[in-house]
Amino acid sequence: MRGVAEVVPQDDLARKIERSIAAKTPLTVKLGCDPSRPDLHIGHSVVLRKLRQFQDLGHQAVLIVGDFTGMIGDPSGRSKTRPPLTLEETRHNGQTYFEQATRILSTKKIQMLYNSEWLAKMSFADVIQLGAKYTVARMLERDDFERRYRAGEPISIHELLYPLAQAMDSVAVRADVELGGTDQKFNLLVGRDIQREYGADAQVAVTMPILPGTDGVEKMSKSLDNYIGISEPPQQIYGKTLSIPDTVIYQYFLLATDASAAELEAVKRDLENPAHNPRDSKRRLARMLVAMYHGTDAAQAAEKEFDRIFVRKEMPDELPEFQLTAEGPVGILRILTETKLASSNSEARRLIDQGGVMVDGSRVTEPTAEIKLGSGIVVKVGKRKFARVRKA
Repeated sequence: MRGVAEVVPQDDLARKIERSIAAKTPLTVKLGCDPSRPDLHIGHSVVLRKLRQFQDLGHQAVLIVGDFTGMIGDPSGRSKTRPPLTLEETRHNGQTYFEQATRILSTKKIQMLYNSEWLAKMSFADVIQLGAKYTVARMLERDDFERRYRAGEPISIHELLYPLAQAMDSVAVRADVELGGTDQKFNLLVGRDIQREYGADAQVAVTMPILPGTDGVEKMSKSLDNYIGISEPPQQIYGKTLSIPDTVIYQYFLLATDASAAELEAVKRDLENPAHNPRDSKRRLARMLVAMYHGTDAAQAAEKEFDRIFVRKEMPDELPEFQLTAEGPVGILRILTETKLASSNSEARRLIDQGGVMVDGSRVTEPTAEIKLGSGIVVKVGKRKFARVRKA
């Protein structure tokens, strides 16, 4: 129950566990994967780590990659329809998701399935029969649908089918438990209803809190650039962790780390002590997160590197090096995009406008600036990105 937002219903979970122990049969614990976002961050890790706990207790984890439902687009928490994906895109993203997820999950007690395996086989008559098992009134109880309906914003019929399609996943794998964020509660409960309609025992819905991003306000998201990726280099995980507001330190320890109950109590006491510097707690959190995904040695190295660059204001030991073909000075926009320090010219301009671009220690203020490469320059973007650029 650690870090869990809600279990619906909790008595059923106890009953299922008792039955599992008596029959020596593991529970089937299901988690749906959103194939539109294959890059996992520690916000995703919250529910994945709960699934790992079930695995460690001997239960069967089932990852359902929504390759078919990805073509619908999950409307959860959306104020407008999410653009659908092609089947090829969802398959590629699903494989990427699985490769990253197994940095948290055990590969022994896990199944990965694509829901096109059963949903693509349904006839139109099957869909009509499924639709007859749920009412529009019940569907409009969902927060995002109700909000959009009241605001006069369009809701497409295919969006109403999404919760029913996800529910059919639970029917197909005979899920005992389904995990999800709090924003998935409605879908998980629809799964319970539809399982009963098909004569199966209803699953237990276990929801997990939504981890705030590094801004401490919005949901962690790559599109908002407030995320800490589980596959990011140790130095980036460490540095981003130190940038979180003090108000969310305890949440991160609780939801994203393996800190014991005693350690959590110690963190809480420290943060309540006016004499304690919250930065010390953040450094401890950063070490824990790096160690989880890269090992203890990498965590120690990341901390030393961070201190050298940002505490003692020194340069990193190793810089990625790039060579550009040029006869004369090179435009700063080209330098930033070709070194991948910016993803596009527009992002490069924004970084320059915000004062975040330095060349050999001098701030670049104009996006039209031409830079002499000479024997090599050091470009710095923001606090953590560096590159050495030479003439080819």
